[in-house]
Amino acid sequence: MSLKTSNVSSLITRDLEKIAAPTQNVYESIVVIGKRARQVSSTIKEELSNKLSEFASTVDNLEEIFENREQIEISKYYEKLPKPSQVAVEEFLEDKVMFRYRDESEESSEQ
Repeated sequence: MSLKTSNVSSLITRDLEKIAAPTQNVYESIVVIGKRARQVSSTIKEELSNKLSEFASTVDNLEEIFENREQIEISKYYEKLPKPSQVAVEEFLEDKVMFRYRDESEESSEQ
């Protein structure tokens, strides 16, 4: 997955009919988008944690903790990424998100 930094405004008017079209129900579409946004968020968080773990210090002494320019640049990059919900909506509208309905047998086996 490659995410591009974006300077697009965070407020965009969306056509509810386009959002509802794949599922025939706007609420079901919102659930799908929400689940995808959580997946994207979790992936980004994991990537950031892995990159920042390289800079983790085993010493808790404040005098030995110093500013690391590379660490700051990594953090700034991730701050500039589009929000996971924005990524999820774009993917959903571009038919890049696959979803399916659970079978009744799956639902009964979980209970």
